[in-house]
Amino acid sequence: MIPTRDDDRPAVFVVDDDSHLRTLIGSWVEAAGFRSVELDSGEACLAGLPTETPAAVLLDLSMPGMGGAAALDRIRSHHRHLPVIVLTANKDVDTVVDLMRRGAYDFLPKPVDRTKLVTTLVNAMEKHAMAMRLATLEREAEGRAIPGFVGASPAMRELYRQIDRVAASDISVYIHGESGTGKELVARAIHDRSGRGKFPFIALNCAAIPESLQESELFGHERGAFTGAAQRRTGCFEQVAGGTLFLDEVAELSPGAQAKLLRVLQQRTIQRVGSGQEIEVDFRLLAATHQDLAAAVREGRFREDLFYRIVVFELELPPLRDRAGDVELLARYFVSLAGKELAGRAVPISPEALAALERYTWPGNVRELQNVCQRAAVTCEGDAITVADLPPRICAAIALPRPEAAAIPAGFPVASMPSPIPAEGPRVEGLAPVIGHLAPDPDGLPAFAAETGHAPALTLSGMERNAIVEALLRAGGNRARVSRELGIGRTTLYRKLKEYGIA
Repeated sequence: MIPTRDDDRPAVFVVDDDSHLRTLIGSWVEAAGFRSVELDSGEACLAGLPTETPAAVLLDLSMPGMGGAAALDRIRSHHRHLPVIVLTANKDVDTVVDLMRRGAYDFLPKPVDRTKLVTTLVNAMEKHAMAMRLATLEREAEGRAIPGFVGASPAMRELYRQIDRVAASDISVYIHGESGTGKELVARAIHDRSGRGKFPFIALNCAAIPESLQESELFGHERGAFTGAAQRRTGCFEQVAGGTLFLDEVAELSPGAQAKLLRVLQQRTIQRVGSGQEIEVDFRLLAATHQDLAAAVREGRFREDLFYRIVVFELELPPLRDRAGDVELLARYFVSLAGKELAGRAVPISPEALAALERYTWPGNVRELQNVCQRAAVTCEGDAITVADLPPRICAAIALPRPEAAAIPAGFPVASMPSPIPAEGPRVEGLAPVIGHLAPDPDGLPAFAAETGHAPALTLSGMERNAIVEALLRAGGNRARVSRELGIGRTTLYRKLKEYGIA
C-alpha cells in the first residue's frame, strides 16, 4: 500500500526488498526535498502507479518475485517519460547496456553513494519535467498546427489559418520572408492541402541555376537546341503535370526567363527551347523570395506585369524573433530529433541555456536555431545542454542589456530624439548592438564628443543611420514596418543595418 500524505512535494518511489537500505535511501530523498514512497517489490510499485504517478522511480534490480528488469519493462509500457534509476550490485557491462536499452534513465552501483544518487535524481526529475512540458506544448499546438510545422504563437496560428484559406483555391501565391523562415515548407503545405495534392510537387531554386540554363529547366529543350543538348528534355512545367510548381528565389530569374514565364501564366502553354511547338500545361504556381520583390520592380530588375501575375495572394512568414514562445518549443523539438539521431541520447536544455536562446534575435531564423540545437546536442558532455554548449554569439545574448531598459545616451547628436521606450513596450532585440556602440564615457558624453568637447557635425551617412535607429525604435524593431516607413526595400535596409553595425 502507498502511504497517503497531505504533501505536494514531488513523490519518488523507492523500490527495494532490503528494508534497511530502503529506509536509508528514503531519508536521503526526503532530505533532498522530495517525498519518499517506500515499496518492497516490483509488484507493489506497479500496483501503486495507478494511484499516484511519481516524478521518478529508484528501482532495485534484484528482488524476489518480479525483478527490476521486468518491472522496468512494465513501467515503460505505460509511462514512457517516467525516469527510472536502477540500483544494482551487478556492474557487468552487458547488464548495464541491457538496462539502458530497456529505457532506464541511469543506473547506480551498490553500495549507493548519497551525493551521486541525489544528483542523478534531480537531473532525472528535471528531464521528466521538461518532457512533460514539451508534451503539453505539443498537445496545445495539436489541432491548430499543420503537419510538419512546430509553433503555437499567434503569428503561427494566423499563418496556419491563411494556409488553409488559400489551399482551397487554385490562385498563384507569393510567399516572402527572411531566409530560414520555411518558405518551401509553407509551399508544400499549400500543395498537400489543395486539390492538387495527389499530383507532383516540384521545387526549383532559381538562384541555384545559371541564367543560361534557367529556360531549359523551366520549359525543357529539344535535342541540339544548344551545345551539350544531346537529347530532348522535359522541363518543370511538363513534369509537374497537374501538380504544383514552386519557384524559390523567383527574383533571380533572368529577363528572358521572366518574359517566357509571363507568357506561360497568361496562355498556359509552353515551347521547349529549340522548338516552336505549343504544349499545353496544367499547374499551380507558388513563388517565394527573401528579397523585396516590389523593390526589384522599382529598380527594374523584375517585370511589373509578371509581379502582378505572381502576387495574387501574398503570404508573409513571421521571423522567429516575432514568434513569441516558439523558441522553447522549437528548441526542445530539435534537440529531441538530434537525440534520436544520436542513438537515443536525448538531453534536456538547462534553464540558463534556454534563456540565452530566447534572448537571441535569430537572424537565420528557424534554420539557424535547428543548426544550433544539433550542434549543442552533439557537443554536450553533461546531463543537460548548458550555456557552455552554445555558440559564442548565443552566449553573448545573456550579457546584452534588456532592450526596453536601454536608452540613447545624453548628448548623442540626432536631428530629432525619439521618445524613450516604455518599460512595458515591445522588445527591440535588434537595437542591443546599437546601444552598446553608443555607450557614454564617464562624463556622460559619447566617446567621440568627449574627445573634442562638443558633438561634431553630422555627415550624410550619420543622419541616415540616425533615421534608421529612430525608425527601429518607433517600430519596436519590426524591420518590415521600418522598410515601409522609410520607403526603402528590405534588402537595402538589411544592407544599411549591417553597414552601420546596427544588426
